[in-house]
Amino acid sequence: MAPIIIVKRLPAAGMAIFPFILLKSKRYKADKEIINHERIHLRQQLELLILPFYLLYLINYLINLIRFKDHDLAYRNIIFEKEAYQNDSNLNYLKKGNWFGWLKLSL
Repeated sequence: MAPIIIVKRLPAAGMAIFPFILLKSKRYKADKEIINHERIHLRQQLELLILPFYLLYLINYLINLIRFKDHDLAYRNIIFEKEAYQNDSNLNYLKKGNWFGWLKLSL
């Protein structure tokens, strides 16, 4: 399990910055879907050897921002977020493999 750090000024409920899961509040420690969502991001970061993940994430967001002209739509359509949101309620998703699942969403 990834180490969890509480960051009260975090702009979101959760965030994954390898190897940590950052949460805005202690109460989110009990939220299995948020934890699973962030664990999916940690897996994505490992798949891309960490630094390339952040570069692709930012590039994908900027392209989406130009495309949709809306922050929320741009964010929700980042390929990494699509995989995490589609599978955050499936608590067995990471156990069943599904390596590079985000790549399948972009093809």
